[in-house]
Amino acid sequence: MSATLTQPSPTDRPPAGKGFLGHPRGLATLFMTEMWERFSYYGMRALLVFYLISGGPDGLRAHLPGGGLGVTLTTATAIYSVYLAVVYLLTMPGGWFADRLWGARRTVMIGALVIIAGHFVLAAPGMTAFLGGLALVAIGSGLLKANIAPMVGHLYRADDPRRDGGFTLYYVGINLGGLLAPLVIGTIGETVSWPLAFVLSGIGMALGLAQYLHGTRHLAKASDHVPHPLDTAERRVLARRAAAVLAVVVAFYAVVAATGHYTLTWILLPLTLIGLAVPVVVLVRIRRDRGLTADERAKMRGYTWLFAAAAVFWMIYDQAGSTLLAFAKTSTDSTIGGFTVPGSWYSSLNPVFIIVLAPVFVWLWLHLARRRRPATNAGKFSAGLLLIGVSFLVFLIPLALASGGARVSPWWLVLIFLVQTFGELSLSPVGLSATTKLAPRKYCSQMLGVWFLAVTAGDSVTGLLSMAHVNLSDLPAVAVEGALATLAGLAVLLRRKHISRLMGSAA
Repeated sequence: MSATLTQPSPTDRPPAGKGFLGHPRGLATLFMTEMWERFSYYGMRALLVFYLISGGPDGLRAHLPGGGLGVTLTTATAIYSVYLAVVYLLTMPGGWFADRLWGARRTVMIGALVIIAGHFVLAAPGMTAFLGGLALVAIGSGLLKANIAPMVGHLYRADDPRRDGGFTLYYVGINLGGLLAPLVIGTIGETVSWPLAFVLSGIGMALGLAQYLHGTRHLAKASDHVPHPLDTAERRVLARRAAAVLAVVVAFYAVVAATGHYTLTWILLPLTLIGLAVPVVVLVRIRRDRGLTADERAKMRGYTWLFAAAAVFWMIYDQAGSTLLAFAKTSTDSTIGGFTVPGSWYSSLNPVFIIVLAPVFVWLWLHLARRRRPATNAGKFSAGLLLIGVSFLVFLIPLALASGGARVSPWWLVLIFLVQTFGELSLSPVGLSATTKLAPRKYCSQMLGVWFLAVTAGDSVTGLLSMAHVNLSDLPAVAVEGALATLAGLAVLLRRKHISRLMGSAA
């Protein structure tokens, strides 16, 4: 039997040896790899909006040093949101490369190398270098993220009770990197040098790659497997199509530039529209695939509910690096004992809470299962949506207090990040685990790409709103987003039994 995300064969089990907190030893390798990748990613992400607005009017209001790109906060939010959307959009082709060309293990290695190159390009001055560096980081992240989580799935059988706990521990690795990065890279970027901070992000990824190569012997053999390798004829067709698409894109932008119509919007808007269209097309294509069994098609119908819920969740959650950080820098009293807390440090609140609370959630899910009252995936997702909605409804209070130019207590942001963390732990690691269990055999690694497309859809909506000059820090915008997430959570809660029936044993 060939290896899949859902059920590796006995011959694909990882080598025996000392475990990692009661889990397979390979989990430690993937834990550390993702920790360093997240160190590089969140270090850059914590600075992204600040670097973009530095030197402009919004940067002056936030008391940022010079040396940045000097764009407005609305433009910075659009770039930030589209960048996040593209990172997760590219996880779909990232999964395809593993399924058809390289296998998961090699694809992760290549992705790490591309990320390292991207961070060093970001350190060069100017918008052109900045966008080029972001593109490289996005490509590398797509290759890495789509395949490292399936490699966690390869370590367990589908019915292993440790599975959800393993994904939650893996999630702790993500957030350990996210905790350290703003404290180190964020501080250096805001107080010493933007380019040096980007270089340090690249060094972090290099450390992650080194330990990954050292620990690959502990991974399952399924991670080396190429489920559906391309034959020679398919490779030729693919090369011709890729060349044709590249020629059309180059010709289009050459005409736009030659006629004097080129603006940043010509890059951001097409990417946003693609980010909205691709998730819909991919889900419809998979659900209509006649090669799926009746059981797999039913599971995909249930999965569509989880996907839509996740898209709404990430639309709000990912504003932690834009809307919430900008508010922290411009409207929060962050001076403690004469020391001004760097705005990027607020990005460490969520990882701190996750590291503290993740074991509680591991215990909670196991406790409910042992008492034969397990929480269903739909129930967990509805809780995540309700909590993310409540976090933005709470955000209305400090927004109102700061409307006259006053600076509010930082404890409001601490509370908002805490509520969002409860929501994240109810939805994100559970979604990763559910995706690996529900994945049709035919799609393997690509299903993790499908899961990440929910992030693409949510961030694309945020980017589109920013390009339409909607101020996402205004009271009406925040109120609408909070109400939308709350209503979506109630809808999933009311339909949870129907969703669980569709998902069957994976519910």
